[in-house]
Amino acid sequence: MAVMATHVITGAGSGIGAAVARRLHARGDDLVLHARDAGRAKELAAGFPGARTLVGDLADPDKLSWAFSHQSLPDRVDSLLHIAGVVDLGPVGELTPKAWRHQLNVNLVAPAELTRHFLPQLRAARGHVLFVNSGAGLNAHADWSAYAASKHGLKALADSLRHEEHGNGVRVTSVYPGRTASPMQAKVHQQEGKEYDASRWIDPESVATTILMALDLPRDAEVNDLTVRPGN
Repeated sequence: MAVMATHVITGAGSGIGAAVARRLHARGDDLVLHARDAGRAKELAAGFPGARTLVGDLADPDKLSWAFSHQSLPDRVDSLLHIAGVVDLGPVGELTPKAWRHQLNVNLVAPAELTRHFLPQLRAARGHVLFVNSGAGLNAHADWSAYAASKHGLKALADSLRHEEHGNGVRVTSVYPGRTASPMQAKVHQQEGKEYDASRWIDPESVATTILMALDLPRDAEVNDLTVRPGN
């Protein structure tokens, strides 16, 4: 990765995204942090001095193009890191179309739309698109159908993008973390009716380490798929 590289990051407000943003910020890279609204953008700007923000609601990907047209996009993008995500558990017999659409929009359609917007900059920089997927993107279990479908789709998006952009020098990586100690995991446990113990799960910093390894790998190699599981 080039010195003072520019990274566009979704999900930088908590969990894995925050850990990655902190590490990149600490080493002096240029950050463009996506936020769902102006209030969240203000919080991110305060937490990462010098970072730029980009506002757009991932839950409404049809409006992202309009939102971006009213903002200044970075001229250079060395990496686009898709880390934001949502989860709503429930059996197929109870999940509503609204629950399906919300997870598919945030976890799949919005990443595709963001990638479309930044592909010209990524091609020019011979950059990197990294998708933080999930173990659910490889195996679907009871009550995880909508979330797993969105993550299986995200794998397909990454695989197709990798084949399409290889000739342009754009690297594409999917990272599949197991359960990670984060606000999302706390919500999952609440939905499952289980007690949440963060010490049982992967530290977001450990996932951030694997992400930076993929980003910083010399140009003669590329990590396509990386699975990270709890070590306990």
